[in-house]
Amino acid sequence: MKIVVVSDVLCNEGNGTNVATMNLVRYLMDHNYDVRVLCPYSDKEDDDRFYIVPTLDLKIFNGLLDRVGVKLSHADDNVINECLDGADYIHAIVPFHLCNTVIRLANKYNIPVSIGFHMQAENLTSYFGLKNFGLVNHWVYKYIYRNTFSKVDAIHYPTKFIRDIFEKNIHCHTNGYVISNGVNPDMRPRIVKKPQQFADKIVISSVGRLSKEKSQDTLIKAVLNSKHEKEIQLVLAGQGLQEGKFRRLAKKLTNPIVMQQFSREEVVDIMHYSDIYVHPAIVELEGIACIEALACQKLTIVSDSKKSATRLFVRDKKCIFKKRNYKSLSKLIDYFIDHPEEKERIEKLYDGFAEEYSVEHCMSRMEQMILETKKHKDEN
Repeated sequence: MKIVVVSDVLCNEGNGTNVATMNLVRYLMDHNYDVRVLCPYSDKEDDDRFYIVPTLDLKIFNGLLDRVGVKLSHADDNVINECLDGADYIHAIVPFHLCNTVIRLANKYNIPVSIGFHMQAENLTSYFGLKNFGLVNHWVYKYIYRNTFSKVDAIHYPTKFIRDIFEKNIHCHTNGYVISNGVNPDMRPRIVKKPQQFADKIVISSVGRLSKEKSQDTLIKAVLNSKHEKEIQLVLAGQGLQEGKFRRLAKKLTNPIVMQQFSREEVVDIMHYSDIYVHPAIVELEGIACIEALACQKLTIVSDSKKSATRLFVRDKKCIFKKRNYKSLSKLIDYFIDHPEEKERIEKLYDGFAEEYSVEHCMSRMEQMILETKKHKDEN
């Protein structure tokens, strides 16, 4: 069975969407499917299973895209046709130009096609300062449904949370499958020694794009407000448009902030040697980094934002702070530093969490979605 996975933004595994994409690709390859990947620049360019399309040259927007670690695809007809030749099934990742082009071709040639839901409306509208405008977000959902999601045979939702939001906005039920993107085997409880320069520090980390909706500025302010500020080493793994603002804010920290895009291997180590993980995002449809921290049984603190799914994963409400409220977060950080026995108690609540969200289990369910969707398409 030839399966094509297509993504407008697959460059490397530096963000949750690309990690999820490669999890699926590797699983399908390991289970003897003939997998082809259609994407822009990739470190797999020498692999003949990867069909590389050119990236769009958007002139004045190129710098902005580089700062958020994204390259958008040009829908090259020759590469697309070569990749789709003989395809039995197509799974798209995002509702952008390349994926939309392939979905139209799938409909034309009656090839079963599904798509993942990896973008909340606020991820787009926040760039224009409109994330709090309900009507604008509602319009975005209506637009992507009309132009993309209404044209596929199945939709993969990482959480019931985002499925409910989407279906409420488009006023209809979809053929959806709720399946987590899963946690890789390297995210399991184990001891990783802190780097020498952090040996005597309380390491607090957060992983995610440096953006308004990820709200890392709330975390920086919380550390500045902490009575343990001089003991804390803050590590932010990511890149994005707010980096300059966050660096200026962090200049007051006693211990210089570590803020950069790390390799996947480095992120795994950071997650393990951290004392506390904080996911302050106010917009999050799943939050795979947060789930990974919980899988590592790290004390994980999240916001109470109703637009974020992460609050639904924590197993003790003591770990939830008021969104965008740095004093509320600072109070929690100090509490868990001062009460290590309570920190240990909560961490034990996540025994078995990694198995529940294992990538093998989740990708097996994705495989079933593909098989069921193809069978239904063939029968009709």
